[in-house]
Amino acid sequence: MVRSQEYGLNQPAPTWHVAQWFNASNDVSLEKLRRRVIALHTFQMLCPACVAHGIPQAQRLQKTFAATDLAVVDLHTVFEHHDALRPHALQAFPHEYRANFPLGVDAHGSGQDIPLTMHAYRMHGTPTLILIDRFDIVRYHVFGRPDDMSVGAQVAMLLSERVATGTSKNSQDVKQETRRVAVMRDVPQSLD
Repeated sequence: MVRSQEYGLNQPAPTWHVAQWFNASNDVSLEKLRRRVIALHTFQMLCPACVAHGIPQAQRLQKTFAATDLAVVDLHTVFEHHDALRPHALQAFPHEYRANFPLGVDAHGSGQDIPLTMHAYRMHGTPTLILIDRFDIVRYHVFGRPDDMSVGAQVAMLLSERVATGTSKNSQDVKQETRRVAVMRDVPQSLD
């Protein structure tokens, strides 16, 4: 079941805490991706829904929006089976699953079961998909298996928002745009 989460919507995206990156020559960060739309997909290697649906959806996003400035980033968020899911176990994963986007390992704080980024975004589990706009504002945050069409529509809407040099979107603009999208989401599917 997909559950839309209210926490963090229209709020600045928290910093990512990454212990290690795969498929990236340098550290990947919100700051380095600023002015791009970001699809942050979180997963666990032993999560069936992540492997069967989440990773393929991230791949479809990357392929569909390849000619745009969408950045697809995967984050391995280990909140259970810690010993089995250490970073060395993840090394072959990007190759085996043809995940050629940056893949980070969510860092853990001392003595904490929940990784730092997962905690900062108040995720309920994996897979989780978070869309971050060009101004580093969280605009979409869903736990579960969201429909490709709705995700594609959300990404297209965010990509269509242009960045004016030297300006930034204020929170009122973000709220109005989010309300417009929410209304679009609630439109009945048929008129019968």
